[in-house]
Amino acid sequence: MTTRRSTPDVTSLLRTTDRTLVMGVVNVTPDSFSDGGEWFEQEAAVAHGLEVLAAGADVVDVGGESTRPGAERPSVEEELRRVLPVVTALVAEGAVVSIDTMRAEVARAAVDAGAAIVNDVSGGLADPGMVPFVAMERLPFVAMHWRGHSTEMQSRAVYADVVADVVRELAQRRDALLAAGVDEDSLVLDPGLGFAKHAEHNWALMAALPELHALGHPILLGASRKTFLGRLGRDEGSAPRPAAERDVETTATSVMAAMAGLWCVRVHDVASTVRALAVVQAALDHAPDEPTDTAWGDLDR
Repeated sequence: MTTRRSTPDVTSLLRTTDRTLVMGVVNVTPDSFSDGGEWFEQEAAVAHGLEVLAAGADVVDVGGESTRPGAERPSVEEELRRVLPVVTALVAEGAVVSIDTMRAEVARAAVDAGAAIVNDVSGGLADPGMVPFVAMERLPFVAMHWRGHSTEMQSRAVYADVVADVVRELAQRRDALLAAGVDEDSLVLDPGLGFAKHAEHNWALMAALPELHALGHPILLGASRKTFLGRLGRDEGSAPRPAAERDVETTATSVMAAMAGLWCVRVHDVASTVRALAVVQAALDHAPDEPTDTAWGDLDR
């Protein structure tokens, strides 16, 4: 007999400032860039979600639509078929579940099944029903920097200054969401690495992570296993390292996020990031109360 875990309070997770949280990915898709098809069947997806939870994830992010460049969208019915049984099963085991969807109908059904957070890579732009639903229900909402669907987004990767442009566009989206009634204390922002961004854009954002605090909201970073990490150490023109072999690089981005004081990182391999963040936390716990030129004690926690 399985003993049900006690579910953490999502409000307290949103207010966490003394450490960086970990969101574990459960892709219930046949075509995601990292693990497409591996967890597509319901039983496999639930088992993987429980592994993610056991590895130390604070939130389990369940998604039924691939957002890799060029991906075609599934029907609403198919997305619901993929995610609802998985959300229901993981919530029953005590997981804080976020639903990764751009569709209000899917978000509503997942929340009815127990999902506590809506993670929308379009920031509510893809479906006009999403923001009214989230606002009415006062749900925690993750809004990502977005310039279009997967089939067209890379053609829009044009920036004068990617850091300034992303911060400005996210600020505009934040203001629109708050004006539409989204709860200010429940809004999380995501710079959208890899979405309408080439490698040089992703690296510029990684180098400027502390600047994202100017937005005034918790920041979620999703760098996990993305292609720009897979190109490190590879000859120009050669294929990037396979997605499943990018966890070392991913862990490094998680450490960078933690050192920059970001709220949460979204990763595929939870165990490696949890262990790495424990190292960061141990160092920060021993930092002097007053920052010095040589200490890491000046993070905005």
